[in-house]
Formats: sequence, structure tokens, C-alpha cells
Amino acid sequence: MVTAAQMVAGHVGLDVSCLDRVYLNGYVNKLQTPGGVVYFFHDHRGKPIVSPALFEPIGEKFRRDIRGWAQANGIPLIRFQAGDRKADVMAPYLDAAAATGRSQVAAVGCAREFQLVWTARKRDTDPGRCPQFSFTKEQRRVSVFCIYIWDTTMGGGFIKICSYFPYPVKVRVNGHEWAKRQAAAAGIGFTALSNGFASCEDPAALQQICDRFGPGTVRVWSERWMAKIPLPLGQADRDAGYWRELSMRQVETSRTLVFDGDCHARAFFEALLCENMDLGRPENVELLFRRGQPKGRHTAPPIFGGFRTAIDRYCQMVSINVYYKNSRVRQYLKDGVALRIETVVNSPDDLGCNRQPGNLPELQAKARAINDRLLQTETAGQDTVLVSPVIERITRPAVTGDGRKAPALRFGDLRVQALAGAIAAMLFTVTGITSRTLRALMTGLLHHPYSMNQASYDLSRLARNGLIARLPGRNRYTLTPDGLLFACFYTRVYDHILRPLMAPDRPNAPPELAAALGTLDQLVAGHITRARVPTAA
Repeated sequence: MVTAAQMVAGHVGLDVSCLDRVYLNGYVNKLQTPGGVVYFFHDHRGKPIVSPALFEPIGEKFRRDIRGWAQANGIPLIRFQAGDRKADVMAPYLDAAAATGRSQVAAVGCAREFQLVWTARKRDTDPGRCPQFSFTKEQRRVSVFCIYIWDTTMGGGFIKICSYFPYPVKVRVNGHEWAKRQAAAAGIGFTALSNGFASCEDPAALQQICDRFGPGTVRVWSERWMAKIPLPLGQADRDAGYWRELSMRQVETSRTLVFDGDCHARAFFEALLCENMDLGRPENVELLFRRGQPKGRHTAPPIFGGFRTAIDRYCQMVSINVYYKNSRVRQYLKDGVALRIETVVNSPDDLGCNRQPGNLPELQAKARAINDRLLQTETAGQDTVLVSPVIERITRPAVTGDGRKAPALRFGDLRVQALAGAIAAMLFTVTGITSRTLRALMTGLLHHPYSMNQASYDLSRLARNGLIARLPGRNRYTLTPDGLLFACFYTRVYDHILRPLMAPDRPNAPPELAAALGTLDQLVAGHITRARVPTAA
């Protein structure tokens, strides 16, 4: 199978894959069940009656502690307003912290958000008996504190702590920002994009740095900073086993291709958009994610996401989003020069991975494969305009290196066009291309019998032109990179350009085309009349 690197070879100055935003949940495992809540207050803290009244003193102390800590250390305390984009509000504080050249807490943001917290309802009991409560988790709008951190090794990140029991935590870091600081420390020169790399002196070394970013890096960073900020549960609670574990909430895996000056990146990207609007069909999305439904089971797509493609245009930027279950693949033009592909995994279950951070390498490998398959699928047809020597070679008779003749595959010939269509239909067959499958497809495309000899001849000329390769010891063939370009170019140009131009008098033909050809016919007829050229009998 052709690789994306082969597709864009010679037209991309930098191609780097890296984890982008990594968003984690922090939770105390022992406080995730009603029994755990009762045990915490009754057995660990020694409260005779476990009631929701015990939640508030812990939350109030935490809110008081974090405000006092921010004031004592000269850290700005910002209250977010409705409609604020938190990243934009905090950007000046992070920039100011970065200018100092030392790791520090840049600011603390306070907001009210919906969080999954414990609530309680009083049970019906006999008069005179101690009250009893049942505990359930529900979404409630509560206060949260966002501690924005500037770190000399990680760049910008934040830790968000809920002020209501069981005090869930969220952690976010950025792999690109970490890689920038590692590259600078290693003495590797680079030019930065707004969130990525525009150029690099040593791309191979940069890719090795990006590959090193993993769960250990995130865990060390989060533990180091959570040890420096006030937390709702104290040291005695942590010593008793009430510590936080992390799980993956959202992981973005990106691939960035920075085009050279000879390639018009915007035109190339918008051409991809026009040609790939059908990516959101279920079979196409499952081809990218390769996690289809089990045999015999056909379920409706989930309400969130589902199978669809969306084109978004905002802030002078166009992006294409391909949704699958809870996750999506996002593609857009970054800073006008780079094609960015991001697989955003909102639920690791979508890719068959567990949520523990230790599974981050497996999740990243699967997401990178999705990025590669998306680019491979899209560029198969578009890149033909960049590799016209291949088309020139196969449209003329040639001689192979071992002296055998390679018959031409002339564009527009009905049998050649049917051959390109048949190969396109077999792009993703597991068994490969065989004479039997080729005969079945060609008979349907040509609408007349297609013999065994014809199939043998066509397979031979495809192989001699380097469009297919025979599997060792078997009568089966696989498609080569040039063969993929041949199939996509011939079928797309014929179906999208040649056939509409040749059928102006048929139903649904564009009126503009019929009018233009009518004008041309009148001009030609007029010139013939004035030249007094006799009509052929």
C-alpha cells in the first residue's frame, strides 16, 4: 500500500507527528462508590453520622486555603465571566510568566462549571432513629479553581480542581510545547508555528523527541505541581490511601506537514476538501478507524458524533471534521503553510484502549495510523497533479529494464478506463487482485464478455508498467503507489471532466455547458460557410 510520505515526497519541508493536547482526569479511586464515601467519613475520619453536611466544611476550607495561598504568593486570582474563553483570558499571564524564564504559577482562575459530584438524599426512617442518607453522583454547577502553570520544561498547562466532594481534578498539558523546550535544550534549531513546528534543522532528531513524550512525563509534571498547591484532602488522607489517580479524558494526536514554497498549500488543502466530502459515510469512517461493527450486528450510530463529515469556517480558517463515535479527525490549514491533521480521541474506548495513562503509547500509535490513512486516502487523487511523469510514462509504449515491451494505457480508451475503475474498486481488498475478480468487474463495467486472455493481457501490461506487483509464488497482485495514482487520476478525470463535457445534450447536463457548446458550433459553422468548404457527401 502506498504511504503518505511517498505521496507528498518532494513537496513537504517538514513532516512531524506529535501528541498535542493531553487532557486527563484525576480521581480518588476509593471515593467513587457510595460505600467508599461512608467508609471515608465514618471509619477514616471518625464521624458517627455520615451526612451531606460533612462535605461543606472540607470545600469551604479548600476555597479559603487557595485564595490565601494565591494572595500570599502574589498570584493573580481571576474570576471568569460568562462567555469568556479561558485560554484567551489567561494568555497574557502565561506570556508574562514565560518572560521571567522560571517555572511558576501564572494565575488562578475561578469559575462555576458543571461537575459530577456526590449528592445525598435522606431516607425514610422510624422516628427517633439516627437519620440515614443515600449517596448518588449527579451533575451540579459548582466552583472550580483553574491553576495555570508555566513550566520551563513543559510550557503552559493547567490543573483544575473542583471544590465539591469528591473533588475531581483535570490536568492539561501540550506535547508540542514540551517538544519545543526539549529541542531548544538539545541545541536543535527550529522555527515555531503557533502550536507546532514550521521548520527544523534536524527533523529526524525532532521526531525522536516527540516520540519520547509519554505518560511518565505527564505524571511527573502533575505530581510535582500538585505537591505545591493546596488540595482539599490533606496529608493524613493521602497517607491513608486517598491519593489521586489519572485517566485519559481527551488526547489529540497530530501530524503536521509544512509545504515548501513551490506548493500552494491553501489551494492544495481546499482541493482536498472538495474531493473528500464523502469521508463521513459509515464505511469510509470505519476504514479510517478500522473498528467496524461485529459480524451480524448492525447498530445505529451514537447520538454524539456518529458517522458524518462537517466543514467549518470561522476566523478565516476552514477545517474538515470526520466524526466517529465520541471521537473525530480534524484537518485544517495552520498558519497558511502547514496541513495539520489531528485525531481527537474523546473516549479511548473508541480505539479499543483502556483509560489508564500507561496505555497512552498504544493510543498514540493507533491515532497516528488514522492520521496516515486519512492523508493517504485524500492525496491519492490530488497528488497526481504533482507527479505527471508517471502519467506521461504509462500513456506511451515503453520498454522495461529487462527488454520487454510495456504497452501503453491511453487515457480515454474505454477498456483502459474500465481497467482503472476495476482497480479502484479493489483498492482495499484483503485477498489482492486476481484474474477472476478482474474478469467479474470488467464484465460489469464494459457490459460485454471479458475473456481470460484479455484479463491475462491486462494484468501483464499493468505489471510491466509498474502499476501492480505480483506476490511471490502466487497468482495474486497488489497495487503499487503508481497504480494507485493511475486508478484515481483516470477515474476522477474521466468521471468529473470528460463525461460531462461529452454529454451536453443529455438530461441534467449543465445549461452553461450546452450554451457554450452551442455558441462554439455556430462559430465553426459560420467559418465553414464563409470559407465555402463543401459538405462531405
